Amino acid sequence: MKVTSLKSVWIPAAQPSKRLIVVLHGRGDSPAGFQWLPSALGFTDVNYLLVQAPDRYYTGYSWYDVPPNQGPGILRSRESLERLFEELEGQGYPSETTILFGFSQGCLMTLEWGGRTLRSLAGFIGISGYCYDPVALKKDLSAVAKRSRWLITHGTLDAVLAYEVTRKHVEELKAAGLPLEFHTFVKEHTIDDRDELPLLRTWMKGAWS
Repeated sequence: MKVTSLKSVWIPAAQPSKRLIVVLHGRGDSPAGFQWLPSALGFTDVNYLLVQAPDRYYTGYSWYDVPPNQGPGILRSRESLERLFEELEGQGYPSETTILFGFSQGCLMTLEWGGRTLRSLAGFIGISGYCYDPVALKKDLSAVAKRSRWLITHGTLDAVLAYEVTRKHVEELKAAGLPLEFHTFVKEHTIDDRDELPLLRTWMKGAWS
């Protein structure tokens, strides 16, 4: 697998499959930060595309600039994600068997692109993130997004992105018709391996069923 819209790392399934998880990392991270995910989830029939954000940020990468200058970068990254999914479909990986998985900044990009897309994905997962502009996104929500499967998680101990901000955004988007399944964990700005990973695994199986 080789795509040109965004740099990435491809991890093929142990057995031939069209199931795919596209992973978007957080600010300052890189695809290397999610090399652990395939073994942690334990699927043998799932491919992974670990995507690198376009902007350099210290030793890692970022999807958009720091506040208050996020807007232009978010729009640019939305366009890059659209091109990425065009490439994936062109190489035989249909949206219908693909899950978009974003952490922190990657969660924001999952909401911002996924809420507007006309592509029918198997599901969208956003972890420990928030929505950039709920008012604008509510106006732009696509009919496809409103029919899609969504999972959002956040931690009450998150000192990077406040839990209450995310909870409020989730309620606003749900009221506008986006069917967000929201789960709260007693965790910091991370992915909890004891309780959250089993939920992710079960949810993904349901999305592909």
